Amino acid sequence: MSSSLTPRRTVLLGLIGLAGCGFAPIYGADTGLRGRVAFETDESVAGFRLREELEKRLGRSAAPEYVLKTTVRSSQRAAAITSEGDTSRFNIVGAAKWSLIVLDDGNQIDGGEVEAFTSYSATGSTNATQATRDDAEARVAVILADLIVSRVLIRAAELN
Repeated sequence: MSSSLTPRRTVLLGLIGLAGCGFAPIYGADTGLRGRVAFETDESVAGFRLREELEKRLGRSAAPEYVLKTTVRSSQRAAAITSEGDTSRFNIVGAAKWSLIVLDDGNQIDGGEVEAFTSYSATGSTNATQATRDDAEARVAVILADLIVSRVLIRAAELN
């Protein structure tokens, strides 16, 4: 009985400690940047997907104060080859360079590059393989957006 209470007490004390230190969730409704950022991405499918994911996380802005500029590149590599020499699995590798810029003065607040990869199977029909490739490319955009937004929100929290 006492062994089941110990972890519960530890969790409760930890939560009380976090509340006392001013801890606030970074992905809350009021992140400080929500609705204040415009996005500039590549004129490509990968750029469009990344922009869409960034907008989901930071919202669209009618009167932006910042611009988040990104450049996306991706490549495909064979990940698994059968004994007959056919490729049965591919990796999609994506990278995005980003910079967060203040619109008023053009100063760059922060920037960097993030990388991610995911895989898809090429063992089905042509249509099935294309569908899994499209899905993999969409997953890479989600991962890249998560990485960028995490870094941007951490930097924004440091500025406040």
